[in-house]
Amino acid sequence: MPKMKTKSSAKKRFKVTGTGKVMAAQAGKQHGMIKRSNKFLRNARGTSELSAPDSKIVKSYMPYDR
Repeated sequence: MPKMKTKSSAKKRFKVTGTGKVMAAQAGKQHGMIKRSNKFLRNARGTSELSAPDSKIVKSYMPYDR
């Protein structure tokens, strides 16, 4: 049986932790920082955990990162 392929876009954007949570970068920080509030920019640093429905979809894209 051939191996399943990992979606290249998913492996670049998401990381699966050892406990199975899916981490992703915060949205809204690519451009337009001037119009964003300082509170938003502070809170959007680093990574965050995806919700359960979203992480289920991402895990289907990455079959060997469980």
